[in-house]
Order: sequence, then C-alpha cells, then structure tokens
Amino acid sequence: MTLPIDPLKILRFINGSLKSADDLVVVEEPMEIRLGFGSVNNRIEESIAITMRTPGNDFELAVGFLFSEGIIHDKNDILSVKYCFTSIPDQQDKNIVRVELTPGLEIDLSKQKRNFFAHSGCGICGKASIDAVYKTISRKALEIDVKLTIKTLLQIPIKTLKQQVNFNNTGGIHSASVFDSSGKMLVIKEDVGRHNAVDKIMGHFLLSNDPVLSDRILFLSGRMGFELVQKASMAHIPIVVSVGAPTSLSVKLGKELGMTLVGFTRENKFNIYCGEERIID
Repeated sequence: MTLPIDPLKILRFINGSLKSADDLVVVEEPMEIRLGFGSVNNRIEESIAITMRTPGNDFELAVGFLFSEGIIHDKNDILSVKYCFTSIPDQQDKNIVRVELTPGLEIDLSKQKRNFFAHSGCGICGKASIDAVYKTISRKALEIDVKLTIKTLLQIPIKTLKQQVNFNNTGGIHSASVFDSSGKMLVIKEDVGRHNAVDKIMGHFLLSNDPVLSDRILFLSGRMGFELVQKASMAHIPIVVSVGAPTSLSVKLGKELGMTLVGFTRENKFNIYCGEERIID
C-alpha cells in the first residue's frame, strides 16, 4: 500500500542551531465530486463540490459525502462510482470522481445550496444558509439504548493511535474510527480534513450496505464540531467520542437528538457533555 506521504528536506532548529533533516508531510490534493442522475435517456451531470483531501478511499469519500448531505440514503441509490477520464485516451483523473445514481431516483439539488469549494478545515463552510444545514439532520438517534463502559471508552484513543499510520509518520492528519460497544475497532480512516475522514467512514459502511450504525461509537482525533455530530446523526450513531473539545452548537445538537457526546478523552480522563446514561462504570 502506497502511503499518501511526501518526503522532503527541511531545516530543523534544535538546541540553538539549524540542521538539515529529512521529513515527511501528508499529501493534500483537491477532489471534485460529480453526480450523474436522471432517466436512462436523459442523464444529467452536476458538479457537487470540490474538497481538499488526502488521496485514498476516494470512492468512499464521495459516497459518504452524498450520504451525509442527504442526497442518497443507501447502496441501492448508486449505479456506479468511478474516476473520470482525461482528454488522453484511457487515462483517468484521480482527482475527479463521478457517482452515477440509479435512473429515476428523485433528487433536488436546489435544497443543498452548496458553494463549489470546501477547504480541508471545514465541512459545512460552503453551505449557503443555516437552514440548509439543519435540513440534513437525522432525528432518529433518540431511542437507541447502547451502553459503553468507562474502561472500554478509555481504551478507544489508545487503540486508535496505534492504527493511525499516516499520523504517526507526519503528525499532520486527522482520523475517524468506529468501534462496537465491546471496544473492537471496526474501521479507521485518515484524512487531512476531519470531515473527510468521517465521510470516508460513512461511505465505507454504505458501500458495505450497512449505513445505519445505531449500536456503534464514532471516535474523532480532534475537535468535535457541529458538522461532525451532524454527520454522525445521519448514520444514527448514538455515541461520539473525541480527543478534543466539542463546540456549543455540537452540544446543543447532541442534546436535541439524544446523543452521547464525550470530549477531552485522553489518558485517564474525559468529559461527558450530554447523554451520560450510556456511559456506565
């Protein structure tokens, strides 16, 4: 497996002096997501977004993005996922992914109102209005009765760090991972964009025909922003755990949906911001 990492020469300042050194940085490239939809005889192509991402799991990223935006709901909505071809015969552009939807599937892209570009630090900054954000929120996480022990919770960041291959090499990439309530890691994805890492997770399960994760735990390597809680709600994930802090809006949303949000999870401590009934000793 080729890692999305670039080697380069740098100057490193240590103990009062500059020295030449070898270093590794994570790759960041733009990826355009195109959508093909309509009837069999009248296919329409629409550019949905460009996101700055770390190459790898591109099809999962594209599908997960469409799922978290509420454009598709399960694997049956997808006819195919592929890279677009360039003007050079038989040469694919690995930075353009086209998702073909099932003919006849009804979609309304005007409700999305999304700008064309989203940088790697923000998952919803392209939204044209706050209303457009709230329209993509699932309300089905309220009645989920899954429990997570404190012992298992504290092991989650430790297990994740061991699997963060690109982070351990560069220190410059986010990860999202999914665990079951026993503490078994089911999947981990890394990306320079924290929202992309979550979309890759969503795409992985949707393409496996399992988009509803109502008995799973989502773990985030960084801050728990509103857009990440929103994405978790779309997959009905009841518990979101993060290394960093949540925002006020993410806590508000978590409370509204009956989710459990746990932040500052490291070593032998964590904070529960809502849904404490799911965390047991």
